[in-house]
Amino acid sequence: STRKESSAASDVYKRQRYGILKNAKRIWAIGSIHGELEDLSIVHKKLISKFRRGDKLVYLGNYFGDTKHNKETLDELLMARRKIMSLPEVFMPEDFFYLRGAREEMFFKLLQLHFAPNPALVMEWLLDHGMGSSLAAYGETESTARTIVRHGTVALTKWTTGIKRQIQNCPGHIDLTNSLKRACVTEDGALLFVHASVDTTRPLTMQKDQFWWDNGNFNEIKNKFSDFSKVIRGYDHSNSGIVLNKDYIASIDGGCGRSGKLHAVCFTPDGIKHDEIMSR
Repeated sequence: STRKESSAASDVYKRQRYGILKNAKRIWAIGSIHGELEDLSIVHKKLISKFRRGDKLVYLGNYFGDTKHNKETLDELLMARRKIMSLPEVFMPEDFFYLRGAREEMFFKLLQLHFAPNPALVMEWLLDHGMGSSLAAYGETESTARTIVRHGTVALTKWTTGIKRQIQNCPGHIDLTNSLKRACVTEDGALLFVHASVDTTRPLTMQKDQFWWDNGNFNEIKNKFSDFSKVIRGYDHSNSGIVLNKDYIASIDGGCGRSGKLHAVCFTPDGIKHDEIMSR
């Protein structure tokens, strides 16, 4: 009976696009990157030297940022996976998970703008929240975006299709963006990895946008969420720094892209910090 329940839960996670960390001895989690290519490269170089058999790697979203290196940041993510998979130890694609961050969620909304009832209003909001840099990564400009959105659904559809084509022309980018997960859990249900937050009044599979938008209450969680021993996030909207000393939560946003550092933290399967890497 227990095995059937476990299998059913696994099926739910798969349908909901959740990642499942199986047979993890250690889990490395990397906080929000915000397009800071140099910081990411430094962390990757240190991480690759420390990666061991049984390790898993989870990126906690916000790969895009207000920089000119968004495209190269995705390239670096893909290159790091290839380097790790070329190590003498055997690593498989399922040892790596990439969560969808608020930045990626907004970018995907932009690419679906032709379905919006008021695309001009939505476009203004998206551009006000930094999507211009994401567009620039694939050869588009803010001025074109502001113009095309007023030319009707047909023109807007052609424009978004053109951006998707540019993404497809970047090796591995479409596969990476299609593989982004809502959240990630260890197989035993002890640890939950999210982008920004959780709504503790809702079960895991009913979180929806709560994963991507920081509700400001994450640091106030003083009890287990669901049956998880610890919830670990990678983005803190308030930019209040690393939090690793609390019982039921951990926050590993060191402010990268906001005058801070990029952090990678290695957790044991019970949520204890085993190691930590900083970009500088």
